[in-house]
Amino acid sequence: MSALRWFDVGVNLTNPKLLVQAEQVIARGLAAGVERQLVIGTNVLESEQALALCERFPQQLVACVGIHPHDAAASQPTDLARLRELAQHPAVVAIGECGLDFNRNYSPAAIQQQVFTAQLELAAELKLPVYLHERDAQAQQLALLKPFLKSIPRMLAHCFTGGEKELANYLDLGCYIGITGWLCDERRGTELQQAVPWIPANRLLLETDAPFLLPRTIRPRPKYNEPSLLPAIGEYLAQLRQQEVTTIAAQCWQNSLEFIQQ
Repeated sequence: MSALRWFDVGVNLTNPKLLVQAEQVIARGLAAGVERQLVIGTNVLESEQALALCERFPQQLVACVGIHPHDAAASQPTDLARLRELAQHPAVVAIGECGLDFNRNYSPAAIQQQVFTAQLELAAELKLPVYLHERDAQAQQLALLKPFLKSIPRMLAHCFTGGEKELANYLDLGCYIGITGWLCDERRGTELQQAVPWIPANRLLLETDAPFLLPRTIRPRPKYNEPSLLPAIGEYLAQLRQQEVTTIAAQCWQNSLEFIQQ
């Protein structure tokens, strides 16, 4: 068991690669010091599955419930009402993963914005934080977020991959910033590596986005990412910020608890 305490604020534990071995994934995380995990909901079904996992492992897991922009076009008129019901569950700490993705455009932009706005309205109604996804759509995302700054208590820019300019824009909204294994990518992580020293200590969060975004610094390379690998991201982040890894772990742990209000 690690002497450090880590909180992975972004795990796709309903992904088939992880779901079939959820107990073992959680156990490996615990052995590495990852004591808690936030399970991501990306549509109604996965949100329901996330809550089922939270009921199985209430000491380790919390969840967000929402509709990912990739899933926006497939969403049904009844989905928002179902999310409102799911959000009453005590394990739910945020609405999301929601936002805009104009990089892949799996859903038309207009539908993405409509579904995203509906979830912002739900978060404002329920006084819940939002768990944000954004790719190549920051200007539009900021425009949709700004009317809700006084009614949504907290916001997390999940899997932030931008540079200093994009970071400043999210920090201006008071967002928490989620850092993943993208940071460890020598091919596409340069801007993020230059930006992370500028993240205020009280806005810094760590996440794996498992099973995706396996840190490229890990050797030998596993087949996919999982929460037990979160400390590797924390160690690399500590180097870039010129801080002790113990400081990073403690700060991110405290920030995570503040984000989920536990």
